[in-house]
Amino acid sequence: MSTAPPNPLLKPVKLALIQLKTGSDKTANLTRASEKVAQAAKAGANIVVLPECFNSPYGCEHFPKYAEALPSLETAASASARSESQSYNHLSALSKEHSIHLIAGSIPELEPATEKLYNTSLIFSPTGALLAKHRKVHLFDIDIPGKITFRESEVLTAGDALTLVETPYGKVGVGICYDVRFPEMAMIAARRGAFAMVYPGAFNMTTGPLHWELLARARAVDNQVWVAMCSPARELEGTGYVAWGESMVVDPNGLVMEKAGPGEETVMVELMPERIAEVRSGIPVGTQRRFDVYTDVSGMANKAV
Repeated sequence: MSTAPPNPLLKPVKLALIQLKTGSDKTANLTRASEKVAQAAKAGANIVVLPECFNSPYGCEHFPKYAEALPSLETAASASARSESQSYNHLSALSKEHSIHLIAGSIPELEPATEKLYNTSLIFSPTGALLAKHRKVHLFDIDIPGKITFRESEVLTAGDALTLVETPYGKVGVGICYDVRFPEMAMIAARRGAFAMVYPGAFNMTTGPLHWELLARARAVDNQVWVAMCSPARELEGTGYVAWGESMVVDPNGLVMEKAGPGEETVMVELMPERIAEVRSGIPVGTQRRFDVYTDVSGMANKAV
């Protein structure tokens, strides 16, 4: 039997999820995001999360048009690298202006050397520095007869790395949308000390009512961590992809703390160290795992991009 791990949440933190409507004008999308982030920061948010594909419409036909070349972690300090990406510049400045950690949803990324496209989340520090990039690992290729068919792999390339971000509050794991269906990611992050998993995501009107809340609660209770799901707002006026909305934060016991409706809305919650300690003390799965029976997957390494 293993020893109980230390509390992964080092101090209280206010988390804000910004549920946004997204249009075809990239600059307008970035401006709208800035307005909402500023409001959340003014209300005391320490970590702010944006939705999946918040700077562009969501769809395989849109990814090539809206994609930007983004710096790697190694080149992010270079002024010339930063100047190539409108969205990167905007988001870096936004996090610095408001002194927040910004998990900037996701945007389409072009890798010039290979001409590959990725669905990528950028994570910034309160100084505007790039802390991490998460490229969506599991691509959304589904076919539900009579409901929806969607194949991201026709345009996008899958990422090949897990993402765990160090903050003054503790470690945060990041996934994107379909990644939440694969429990190994959250399991590894939690066993490596994450206090939360954050998933910018855009479930649709079929998968949203089926599994959005269910998966968030499952990942939370499996790993006794907070789970945050940040969606675009539901927009029924167009004929394109319609996101489910209902961004939410689930606590380490699988309880929904706060949940948005379908429209533009900000969900803000304060995460407290005593809550995760209480849950893990009451049901101590962390000390009762049987690695003599099954494998401990927490040793998998991250890759920097």
